[in-house]
Amino acid sequence: MSRFRIERTVPLPPAEVWRRLTDWPAHGARIPFTRTTVLTEGPAGVGTRFTARTGVGRLAFDDPMEVVRFEPPEVGLPGVCRLEKLGRAVRGSAVFEVGGEGSGSRVLWVEELRLRGVPAALDPVLAAVGRLLFARALDGLLGN
Repeated sequence: MSRFRIERTVPLPPAEVWRRLTDWPAHGARIPFTRTTVLTEGPAGVGTRFTARTGVGRLAFDDPMEVVRFEPPEVGLPGVCRLEKLGRAVRGSAVFEVGGEGSGSRVLWVEELRLRGVPAALDPVLAAVGRLLFARALDGLLGN
């Protein structure tokens, strides 16, 4: 399983960073050839399910996810969200933490990925590509 982490400090308050990071369709808009569809009703929270579909035409795959932890930031406490990846092609998890940092926020994103058919020997390559792709998406969500 490949694992990578991304950290950012931004001049936005934690509540705004949290709002941006839990706007699931916005994630798909930041990743090339990806569209995210929320499958559950209501506000984001534990039990929210969504699918990111990546690719073009027949060369596409689904990455279904479910929110299993959802604790928005509070004064003095960081917020934590954990997603489980439940697909046939993509397995693993993503966790992000949002906390106050001076007059802004600090974001930590940790992703663990396993792609069906990709040997473990390629985990470092997958981690490097994932870090690049997700860092670009995170920067876009945060307005960097």
